[in-house]
Amino acid sequence: MKLNELMPNIGEKKVGKRKGHGPSAGQGKTAGRGTKGLGARAGSGGHLYRQGGNLPFFRRLPFIRGEGFTPPTQVSYNELNLEQLARFQAGSVVSPATLAEANLLHKPGNPIVILGKGEVSVPLTVQVQRVSKSARAKIEAAGGKIELIA
Repeated sequence: MKLNELMPNIGEKKVGKRKGHGPSAGQGKTAGRGTKGLGARAGSGGHLYRQGGNLPFFRRLPFIRGEGFTPPTQVSYNELNLEQLARFQAGSVVSPATLAEANLLHKPGNPIVILGKGEVSVPLTVQVQRVSKSARAKIEAAGGKIELIA
């Protein structure tokens, strides 16, 4: 056996169709793509936004494009840490009204949550909507008390 006698297995190699070589080539003129239309164009595969009269896919999704989905029942809290309550005197009542007077609230209409960063050394009566576990432990350890309001 010589190098010039080597041949691939029968059926291994397939000659491709010679498209666009006129009618005698069998795939001439439109090259099997039909006449005009989206499928006849080069480089077009259709777009998700074009669905032939149906509501486009992106408009069917439940969010505003580019901004993500925000649940309609989501509650936004004013977050306060214990270190911000250090300015209050011993025995004072810390309520949404007193926090708003002290300019500690970002949006006074939103509920308030107390978080546990920092220390509190004086007993305070805290009246807020939510308190974290660590903040509750630190306030009660200093002799204060928590009153959850609706």
